[in-house]
Amino acid sequence: MAERSTAAVDVADNSGDEPLTAQADQSTADGVAKNRERDTDIDEAQGSGGTEGPGKASPPELHSGHKLARRYRLEECVTRLDGFSSWRAVDEKLRRAVGVHILPADHTRARSVLAAARSSALLGDPRFVQVLDAVDENDLVYVVHEWLPDATELTALLASGPLEVYDAYQMVTQVSAAMAAAHREGLAHLRLNPNAVLRTSSGQWRIRGLAVNAALRGISSDTPQRTDTEAIGALLYATLTQRWPYESDAYGLSGLPKDVGLIAPDQVRAGVHRGLSELAMRALANDGATASRHESACTTPEELVKAVGEMPRIRPPEPSFTAPPDYQRTTYQQGTYGRQTRPGVTQQVPTPPPPLQSRTGKALKWGVSALLIAALGLGSWQLADALMDRGGKSDDNQTQTTDDGDKGSDSSKPVQIKIRNAQEFVAKGEAQAPEDVAKTYDGDGSSYWRTKSFVDGPEMNPAYKPGVGIVYDLGSAQKVSAASIGLLYPGPHTTITLYAADSMTPSSLDSMEKIGTVTTNGTSATVKVTKSVKTQYVLVWLTAMPYAEGDEYSDSGFKQALTDLKFTG
Repeated sequence: MAERSTAAVDVADNSGDEPLTAQADQSTADGVAKNRERDTDIDEAQGSGGTEGPGKASPPELHSGHKLARRYRLEECVTRLDGFSSWRAVDEKLRRAVGVHILPADHTRARSVLAAARSSALLGDPRFVQVLDAVDENDLVYVVHEWLPDATELTALLASGPLEVYDAYQMVTQVSAAMAAAHREGLAHLRLNPNAVLRTSSGQWRIRGLAVNAALRGISSDTPQRTDTEAIGALLYATLTQRWPYESDAYGLSGLPKDVGLIAPDQVRAGVHRGLSELAMRALANDGATASRHESACTTPEELVKAVGEMPRIRPPEPSFTAPPDYQRTTYQQGTYGRQTRPGVTQQVPTPPPPLQSRTGKALKWGVSALLIAALGLGSWQLADALMDRGGKSDDNQTQTTDDGDKGSDSSKPVQIKIRNAQEFVAKGEAQAPEDVAKTYDGDGSSYWRTKSFVDGPEMNPAYKPGVGIVYDLGSAQKVSAASIGLLYPGPHTTITLYAADSMTPSSLDSMEKIGTVTTNGTSATVKVTKSVKTQYVLVWLTAMPYAEGDEYSDSGFKQALTDLKFTG
């Protein structure tokens, strides 16, 4: 299976009595079970169905330093429950951290864990923590998965308070889309809780334990889609309120007051986003529709994705800038550089004498005054002579000259050229997003035309696709001097070239004239036209794009998106 980064292990219970298996596993010299299990078994409260009893097999005797397959060296036990254990380990062959779940081969759940791990690995969706290996050998069954050192559990994020509106919106958007994709492949999670959802340092949300966590605990459900949808609703509820939407406390969060029932997030905490509050209620309960909106409940992740898409888009908060400190003069500027001062004594800066108070200064003042008087007299005489010579000229001529001069100065300013129409140009292969080309010049900076994600990069592979771009119709032949373009993805590097085309559907790149190019690492580009030409049609052509992580719209890869495109003449 493909190598990926790494991920933390989903572990067990902090909401009730300590399991008997955990009581015997307090801190030991080899690092086994330093902490009680952190996950929470409240699946019944979420409608996940019951749990099968633990297997009769005893946990295998393992310790820090033990190697599996002469490759995976166990480092620290993070979970020990119901006959299985979970470890942080090191893959010595690839020199990376991994997570490992281990069961005895005769454990009652061993076969189902292996089947769940192999099914999850086949999905290969980067929004999930990837299963790297699933092995049955030497009386042990173990599952190896990613370990993400740069990711933080939702449990830890909520410890300091509810999330910002934009972060909660991104969480429910990305998690819903990921689970909808998993259910389309016949996979369910059934243990989707704050310990199973991680946010990476780049802001992407990832899910761990797909199918495997439920198999480890023998959890099943007759309505898996409804179970996972309600779990997403509980996650959204927690991010908005810092409360767990059930009466029991869980994951470090307080539950709702007893005998009150399920109340909307915006009634629990002031300032909660109304749309996200209603979305959480629609996902949490079948009768979650509100009387004011009459919205139907969401019973599948696919319906939840559709409901999120119908909401007005929530924009990220504006970045805040810290004011620079007040300017302070250095000792060198104050004239004390190199002087010896006693500790605790403030060095007095001598006051300079008033300017031009010496004999030389006074003489200089009289000389300058005399020159100014002479200059004023000469200037007045020349001005009077000029007015007399020009007395016969009309004021109209003066006005006309001024107007002509203004017109000349205005003509030097760049003028924005209005775009009349646009269409994708496909030199080879498939189109990118032909339905979105108008979003590049609609004046809305939040709308984009996106390319697909490419494996090769940053330079595009000419054998597969020499480039991607859009032809713009300027209405009539125009003299174009530059093009300014907004870009969604920063990073090395984006290369954009302008071509003068003969129509909206040019036959090939060779039939067009190259008029300018630029390469940038930022989120904007200005392409200056180096060859003066008049044209009605201009092709904006991308031949190199930066690498970007996957999101709810596209997979990871080399890609770019254009917006706020303007031509000037």
